[in-house]
Amino acid sequence: MSRVLVPLAEGFEEIEAINIIDVLRRGDIEVLIASLNAQAAVRGAHNVTVMAEMIISDVDVSSLDMIVLPGGWGGTVALRDDANVQRILKEMDAKGKNIGAICAAPLALHTAGVLKHNYTCYPTIEEQIREDGFSDSDMVVTDGNVMTSRGPATAICFGLQIVKKLKGEQKYSEVKSALLASYCD
Repeated sequence: MSRVLVPLAEGFEEIEAINIIDVLRRGDIEVLIASLNAQAAVRGAHNVTVMAEMIISDVDVSSLDMIVLPGGWGGTVALRDDANVQRILKEMDAKGKNIGAICAAPLALHTAGVLKHNYTCYPTIEEQIREDGFSDSDMVVTDGNVMTSRGPATAICFGLQIVKKLKGEQKYSEVKSALLASYCD
């Protein structure tokens, strides 16, 4: 079974995190939800609290197929500044493992030096990353082992693209159909 790490930091964007976790689990992908510290209850940007299942420092990178960072400005800044998250991103990239980020979170990938040339993110965040290679027309952009997406409204499509990458076209089509997500391509 494929295994994906979703680290949550205070101020994460709830729509993105929950949609990604839900879509991946529907696609028969094991999702590990990690907090950045010993506090299991992580509060999102809109005061929705999610319980993490583990602490980021306990993550075994060798057991992961992918890491996916949800956005939200407060969460993104915390992910960008967290030594464990940055270490995991660099280690996964060095091993050619899959990396994903949505909304503002590509900024954390940029800080780690793992963001590839072509990417997308929430509008205006590209100004803090770089405008070269930025796309504002695609919901999801994949470049090498890195997949990025725009924001809350693209989270289901982003999750589906991760399912396609890790589980193949058939599982992607099954989950997409069950979600009535015909707008995702």
